[in-house]
Amino acid sequence: MNLDNLALFLKIVEKGGLAAAGREVGLSPTSVSQRLAALETHFGATLLNRTTRSVSLTEEGRVLAEGAGRLIAEASDLDARVRLGMEQVSGPVRLSVPVDLGRSRIAPLIDTFLGEHPHVSVDLELSDGYSDLPRHGIDLAIRYGALADSGLRVRKLADNRRLVCASPAYLARHGAPADPGALIDHNCILMRFGQALDNHWRFRIDGRAVSVVVSGNRIANDGGLVREWCRAGHGIALKAHCDVRDDLQSGALVALFEAHLGEEARLQVVYPGGKAVPRRVRLLIDHLVAGFAS
Repeated sequence: MNLDNLALFLKIVEKGGLAAAGREVGLSPTSVSQRLAALETHFGATLLNRTTRSVSLTEEGRVLAEGAGRLIAEASDLDARVRLGMEQVSGPVRLSVPVDLGRSRIAPLIDTFLGEHPHVSVDLELSDGYSDLPRHGIDLAIRYGALADSGLRVRKLADNRRLVCASPAYLARHGAPADPGALIDHNCILMRFGQALDNHWRFRIDGRAVSVVVSGNRIANDGGLVREWCRAGHGIALKAHCDVRDDLQSGALVALFEAHLGEEARLQVVYPGGKAVPRRVRLLIDHLVAGFAS
């Protein structure tokens, strides 16, 4: 079984098509199609349903995608250990991080990690959507809140809550909402996570959980842009404290309804279970945990 063909198969799944995958790795569509055919011949199964517009996984393809990322990572780790020695940390790490947090907090920690381990390479995916880690070959991700996927292992980075915040300029023009229910009369800046619109903001009022449905004329799937719009006075936003901590300290943003905070969004590292974790990945996780602890 050719590991390069497995990696190309995962790239096709990630990019959603043969031509897009070929552009990413520098192969012609014909070469991509031939190598996919060789993989299907090896397994004796059709791995992808292909149309002129899209591809989708067959059941056999889904099984292969779930295992291929682990196999490639373990092969890469074994290769590095044999060639470069057990003590030298080397090889690639693929990391998925929310956009705003990635730029402000994670990128500096990656800088110090790579300074300590120059033979490691980090492929950082900035995305506020939730990627399927095994299927996309992602070694670890940083996520907020409770996880639906119990197959992932978790290490806590920090306690965290989401805050409703606005700029002083917005509050000067429109006034501060008196309570969470008054948010329906304000322009709220909304996040979209994949197909889900985050417009149900949750609070605790007199010990009860309350959900307020908000709306506004700005929606984005980029948490960094939501923060920029909020800082610029375009509306009220719901942001993780980790993302707006510096803005609150500087006065660029003001927190609202701190007595009614209801939604905890603990920050944590998650990574696939059921396999040996390469040393470089374990060390990066330890480095991130230590960075947040300090």
